[in-house]
Amino acid sequence: MRLPKLVFALALSGAAALAAAAPAAAQTVGFADAVKILHSSCGKDIETYCKSVNLGNGRMQQCLADNADKISATCKADYVQVYLSLEARFAAQAAVGQICDRDARQYCSGTKPGKGHVLTCLLKAEPSVSAACNQAITDAGYR
Repeated sequence: MRLPKLVFALALSGAAALAAAAPAAAQTVGFADAVKILHSSCGKDIETYCKSVNLGNGRMQQCLADNADKISATCKADYVQVYLSLEARFAAQAAVGQICDRDARQYCSGTKPGKGHVLTCLLKAEPSVSAACNQAITDAGYR
């Protein structure tokens, strides 16, 4: 996995060690939760060091990376944790179809594919669906 410049800069400053101390279970977050966490943790740093930076095209990440030695430890740690959580969610979303393929064939064989019909079926069949499939659905943020 190639780390973006800010995550790499934060890793060098020790924030990755804080993130590594987090529970081993993969917890994922969506963009809305990520924004809330980063607003709470990095809002003051952004106001101080990146106030004039426009959002988009990675400019905010670049500003934080450029100021990595000045931003708060909380911002650094939460940024790394949010980054890893988003990456885990993207990976889960990419893998959920393969992980749940057997369950879908077993419990949703009569379900018309597309428009989330199979996912809806798997969610309804939660008690019967394999633990791996249920975890993949949760990690993907589909529950």
